[in-house]
Amino acid sequence: MRLGLTLGMGAGVDTALVLEAERLGYSAVWCGESYGSDAVTPIAWVLARTSRIKAGTGIMQMPGRTPACAAMTAMTLQQLSEDRFLCGVGPSGPQVVEGWHGQPYGTPLERTREYISIIRAIVARDKPLEHQGQHYRIPYDGPDATGLGKPLKSILHGKPLKFYCASITPGGMRLAGEIADGNLPIFMSPEGADLVAKPTMEGMAKSGRPADLMQFDIAPYTKIRVGDDLQACRDACKPELALYIGGMGAKGKNFYNDYARRLGYAEAAAKIQDAYLARRHRDAAALVPDRLVDEIALVGPPDRIRGRLQDWRAVAKGGKVGTLVLTGATQQALRIVAEAVL
Repeated sequence: MRLGLTLGMGAGVDTALVLEAERLGYSAVWCGESYGSDAVTPIAWVLARTSRIKAGTGIMQMPGRTPACAAMTAMTLQQLSEDRFLCGVGPSGPQVVEGWHGQPYGTPLERTREYISIIRAIVARDKPLEHQGQHYRIPYDGPDATGLGKPLKSILHGKPLKFYCASITPGGMRLAGEIADGNLPIFMSPEGADLVAKPTMEGMAKSGRPADLMQFDIAPYTKIRVGDDLQACRDACKPELALYIGGMGAKGKNFYNDYARRLGYAEAAAKIQDAYLARRHRDAAALVPDRLVDEIALVGPPDRIRGRLQDWRAVAKGGKVGTLVLTGATQQALRIVAEAVL
């Protein structure tokens, strides 16, 4: 099982943390974006200050960049970093897509399929780029087109890229297995690993490649909080979980709430969402079950975390986890996990 870590969004890059991760043998650093700081700039910063660790966008929001722009960015970072860039892309959610980027949400799975296909075609340079799909038409031929657009081939010879999605819906995980090299589920538990592994393998089988998870990187984001007071560590994780389960979308359009239900927390998920949407954020956090935190996070004293890591390693032996990506890690946390796993 490989190890990774995430950078906080909008708080700058903790270079000392990244360098310690590289020294310890962590495989990758990831950075996301929402509606503030972007994912690409911190990753470029990391790649410029390291020499071995990989760094990826987890994720670039597709509505924020044309596929060609994303391809140019990815190829440039891949070339400058000597093949250490990991290209994570995803649709984001309707609130951000329509409320921030000002684009229709549309059909996110088909958009993802087209987006990655276009980037692959640009990098391959087999022929000038042409794509006529539901979301992207290249060259553009709409009613307001000048008629001067023509198929182009990248003047930069790109190097192969590893593509990651960030899917937690069954359909999204199937698509990741079909067209990508990895997936970054935001929540996962060793006990519920099949919720991710099964649809991923279904997607791999659909694509015609062997449904072998050893050839695919399931890389769950896993919150870590080290401390002697177990309950305090649990409670520190709950506000963020309440935000995702309760506030990241409207009723019926919250993928994280749906995922918590599939994990077996339907009643708690409903109560958390009701409280959060009523702006009772503290109540929502208090409603997050301790058991849910224990399943999807690493919390408590070092020995307890070391023990829980053995559950993750057992799942990894079957390929259902490739990389455990720590969120909220300190240097102490990095060392504890590395000593137990690497």
